[in-house]
Amino acid sequence: MDYQAIIDKYYPADDELRRVLLKHSRQVADRCLAIARKHKELPVDIQFLEEAAMLHDIGIYQCNAPSIHCHGSEPYIKHGTIGADILRKEGFPRHARVAERHTGTGLTRQQIERQQLPLPHEDFVPETLEEEIVCYADKYYSKSSPDRVRTVLETAQSLEKFGQEGVKKFLSWAERFE
Repeated sequence: MDYQAIIDKYYPADDELRRVLLKHSRQVADRCLAIARKHKELPVDIQFLEEAAMLHDIGIYQCNAPSIHCHGSEPYIKHGTIGADILRKEGFPRHARVAERHTGTGLTRQQIERQQLPLPHEDFVPETLEEEIVCYADKYYSKSSPDRVRTVLETAQSLEKFGQEGVKKFLSWAERFE
């Protein structure tokens, strides 16, 4: 798969949004690859891991997040499911699962319903090792502060507002992947 061709198709202009997407996606991909190199005992599909990391945020352009140069009409919480729709349409259902499952530490149907999020009422929780690694790596980088890398503690604290369940999951990933 040529992930660059998909990025080029949906982000054809050499503009700030494309630069934000590419920088963030490369940061996430590099962290994913470092985890895979460090933990050779993990049965990870390295090529897929890099592709999925580079494409996990492909749907952001349709969202309204002006601070990161996104001027679409959809709420930002939908960027994962939008990206999943794009990737399924392009014929990459496995990559689509990563895109739709990387928000927070994953979203359960109960969380979506309780918080009345504008998402389908189903589970979007990482299940495969690659889904977990991309979700985990993504938490260290903010598209709005692209030159900053959060520490484990800072990342855990940033997740507290979403509940202790996500913090616990993140910290268990940190023990496993660091």
